[in-house]
Amino acid sequence: MIAIIGRLLAPYALKLAGVLGIIGAVAAILLGARQAGRNAERVERMRRTIEVQHDQLDAASRRPRDRGDLARRMRDGSF
Repeated sequence: MIAIIGRLLAPYALKLAGVLGIIGAVAAILLGARQAGRNAERVERMRRTIEVQHDQLDAASRRPRDRGDLARRMRDGSF
């Protein structure tokens, strides 16, 4: 049985190997593009997170030091 199948496929073995190779290459390219998209999304999310953290640190560094400073800044409108 296996010999019969082998004889039937023998003339097409090289073509079959080429087609399978092309299918494998296309699949690898598509999966690579998918992973690149995920990585780009991850980088964008990290950039936004770092930006928010930076803004929080800036706000914390400009906070009023005591109640008097808070009241003064609120009266001046610079808070």
